[in-house]
Amino acid sequence: MGDIVSIYNDYKDHADFLTIYVREAHPTDEWQMKSNVKDDVCYAQPKNLEGRVAIANDFIRRFQYPVPFGIDDMNNAANNAYSAWPERLYVIDESGRIAYRGGMGPFKYNPQEVRDWLVARYGEMKHDEKPVEAPQKSAESEKKS
Repeated sequence: MGDIVSIYNDYKDHADFLTIYVREAHPTDEWQMKSNVKDDVCYAQPKNLEGRVAIANDFIRRFQYPVPFGIDDMNNAANNAYSAWPERLYVIDESGRIAYRGGMGPFKYNPQEVRDWLVARYGEMKHDEKPVEAPQKSAESEKKS
């Protein structure tokens, strides 16, 4: 998730981004994973759109996810059109054509390939990160040194 947020922060002034929440990859009522329990992301497969919206909103809130977010309908139109489950990256160009189709996640999910495409198109971009400043010593601690 951090790679996508970093790419978004670097290129949001040059490209539009959208994350689409499709059906749950490892729901508690189907194929629960130990990593879901460890990361406290345990949800049953939503049975309606309201359930998907609730899970998506929880994700955005808990992880402070800044990338624009959409939710697939219960007919799974986005998933069916883009073979998105469990995760996949695409770049759609200005004419609406697929310019980059990433591999299916999790094993072929490679955000660096998206960054490389964006670099080739717009040049290298890096958002400014505030450097972490060392704590200043107080006059009292200076006297003790």
